[in-house]
Amino acid sequence: MQSSTSVTAGGNVVSDGGSPVTSRGVCWSQNPNPTIALPTKQTVSSGLGTFSTTVSGLTAGTTYYLRAFATSAVGTSYGNTVTFNSQQFLLDIDGNIYDTVVIGTQTWMKQNLKVSKYRNGDPIPTNLNNIAWSNPSGAYSIYNNTVSNDSIYGKLYNWYTVADPRGLCPLGWHVPSDGEWHTLETALGMQAAELNNMGARGSAQNVGGQMKSLSPLWLSPNTGATNSSGFSGLPGGYRSYDGPYSVIGNLGYWWSSSQYFPATVAWYRVLLYANDDVFRNYNDKSFGYSVRCVRD
Repeated sequence: MQSSTSVTAGGNVVSDGGSPVTSRGVCWSQNPNPTIALPTKQTVSSGLGTFSTTVSGLTAGTTYYLRAFATSAVGTSYGNTVTFNSQQFLLDIDGNIYDTVVIGTQTWMKQNLKVSKYRNGDPIPTNLNNIAWSNPSGAYSIYNNTVSNDSIYGKLYNWYTVADPRGLCPLGWHVPSDGEWHTLETALGMQAAELNNMGARGSAQNVGGQMKSLSPLWLSPNTGATNSSGFSGLPGGYRSYDGPYSVIGNLGYWWSSSQYFPATVAWYRVLLYANDDVFRNYNDKSFGYSVRCVRD
C-alpha cells in the first residue's frame, strides 16, 4: 500500500493593513477552522504577495482542513478554509495504480483489478480459446480481447484465480468473501433480513444505485445511480464458462472468495443498468467476472 501524504498549498497576501506582515504560511487540522495556536502550521516567509509550500507527513485516507494565515503586529488574519482528503492509492505487481475508498469499516479498491500476474510474479494464463477457458484452472480474459476494455473495466478472472494461494490481490489486500460483501451492503443500508437472500436485494435503500458510477458507459436509464458510496461500479460484463462474452454496458459482475455447494460454484454480486438493487447469486467457477480487492 502506498499513500499520497503531502499537499501543496499557499495564499496571496494582498494588504498588510498598515502593519508589516512578519510571517505568513498555512495551518491545518483534522477539525474545521485551524489556527496558528496549533503545532500543525508551516511558516513560509513574510511580506505581501503569493506564496506556496508543501505540507507533508499527513495521515493517508484522512480529511483535513487547511487555511493560509498572515501575521502582523495587529494580529493574524486567515484565508478561506480548504477541505481535502489525503488519498490512499494501491499499486499492484504490474504497476497499475488504484484509488481506494472507505465504505463503513472497510477500505475497497475504486476500480476493477487489472493485474496479469499473481502476487509472487507468476503469470496468469490468458488468451485462451473457448475450450481452454472452460478448464478448472486460473485464467483471465479481456472483454472481446479489446485493449481499451482492459483499461476501462479491468480484466475478467475466473474463480480459480481468486482462490489461488499465490494471491491475486496486492499484499495486504484480498478478494472479499460473501460475508464481506454483506458488510459493504449493510453499511449502505441493506436490511439484515435481506442479506442472505438470492436475487435482487436492497432496492428500498438504493444500495445498488449507491454503488454504481454515473458514467455514460452504463446503458440508460442507469436506475438509481448516485455513486454516493464511492464504489464506482461499471458495467464490465462477463465471459461465460464456455467462452462467449456478454452484457458489457448492461451489467457488472464481481466475484466473492466464498464457495457454495457444490464445489464447482461460488458467490458473486451484480449491478444492473435498470435496477437500484444488488443481485446476489452463485455460478460456475469458470465464468469470468470482475474483481475488487478489500483491505485486510
